[in-house]
Amino acid sequence: MTTKTASLSPRRSVVTGPMASLAGLLRAWLPRQRWFAGKDRPVTDLGLLSYTELFPGCLHLLVHAGQSGVPVPSGAAPVGDCYQLLLGVRKNPSPRLGRALIGRAEVGPLAGLLVYDALQDPRSAQLLLERLRQPGTAGPLRFEAHPSARVPAGLVPRVLEAEQSNSSLVYGDAFILKVFRRIQPGVNPDLEVPEALAAQGCGRVPAPVAWFRTTHPQEATLGVLQPFLPGASDGWALALHALASGDDFTAQARALGRATADVHVALAAAFPAGTHDENGRTAAAMTERLVSAAHCVPALQPYVAGLRSAFGALVTCDPGPSAQRIHGDLHLGQMLRAGRDWFVIDFEGEPSRPLAERRSAQSPLRDIAGMLRSFDYAARQRRPWRPEWARRCREAYCAGYADRAGWDPRKKHALLRAYETDRAVYEVLYEARNRPDWLPVPMAAIERLAVRGG
Repeated sequence: MTTKTASLSPRRSVVTGPMASLAGLLRAWLPRQRWFAGKDRPVTDLGLLSYTELFPGCLHLLVHAGQSGVPVPSGAAPVGDCYQLLLGVRKNPSPRLGRALIGRAEVGPLAGLLVYDALQDPRSAQLLLERLRQPGTAGPLRFEAHPSARVPAGLVPRVLEAEQSNSSLVYGDAFILKVFRRIQPGVNPDLEVPEALAAQGCGRVPAPVAWFRTTHPQEATLGVLQPFLPGASDGWALALHALASGDDFTAQARALGRATADVHVALAAAFPAGTHDENGRTAAAMTERLVSAAHCVPALQPYVAGLRSAFGALVTCDPGPSAQRIHGDLHLGQMLRAGRDWFVIDFEGEPSRPLAERRSAQSPLRDIAGMLRSFDYAARQRRPWRPEWARRCREAYCAGYADRAGWDPRKKHALLRAYETDRAVYEVLYEARNRPDWLPVPMAAIERLAVRGG
């Protein structure tokens, strides 16, 4: 086993060792991956942060991908992100590699070898699970498990195709391993939060079974294994099915509201905060995000004044519910229905936001606003648009939330409008960068929310 480590923010690219073989391949491959954040800018620098031969033929790397288009002060560390890669290397091609193939290294210590995404290879995926089944170390990597974990050997892996910002493997329809791609120092909320909720006895969230992390260059969570819910359907798919069939979805929306409130109550108990958001500071942050987004997406500019009014109303309205730990990126796709129960998954939050922010106490209205926007997204997937369907679902969701939380989001109109506006601004920026054809969906909400009262 070989291990090398470096700073999380290298001041120049490392072109020795395996990077001499991999740099050219990765510069072309990384921007094509769904989980790569900087698709709109070329990769100009690749720095090796950590390198471990996890097992024969499989390399674990943390790389810093620097990109052009971002001004960097003289002498400062390059701007970019840290990514986790598991790369397989072999001499001969194999039909099973398919689209996992990255290319053949032409120079350096790996010259002549084929390089591929090891998570797409069943053999490598099975060996990775074995590491989690038998806790231990591999250089800076630490494989750990819950004391009561019982994970059988020989589970057949498959890649979950629906993933966006990370990569997930399902093992035998019994467990799911989320491998984080964009790495930030610290404990990832997708490990921290479900573990804490399990200790609270909250059955709405699958509890972590095993996980792995790195201790160098800095402490960071790399992946989490949890029970898989076979036969489960996510709220997005169920909502679209209801729309296509002309079925009512209000009963499900109300149940989703109750499930959200159950998780919020458990989060408040697991992570005591007991303070209110500082509305003035929150409004300033929202306004800053709006100005930045309008600079990137000119279509927003005619609505900036009206949207500012939504944020300005925060300063004089009541403080609302206490700030607490929240989900951070809640929408219909993060809710799973298995049998008659609803479960909440993916507590990582918005990967583009700093980890410290994602772990901070925030208003639960941020999560509620995310769900309300998700109903709107669903209603606009078919023509003609079904605004009444979305309105009924939004009302039912808030009513279900009030059933369990003891307060009604609809009575916090100024707060809810501000958080929903902030979410819509985020959506505009996301769609403009990643799915331009979807941009009309959040822009329709922007037009509505820019009018006072929203």
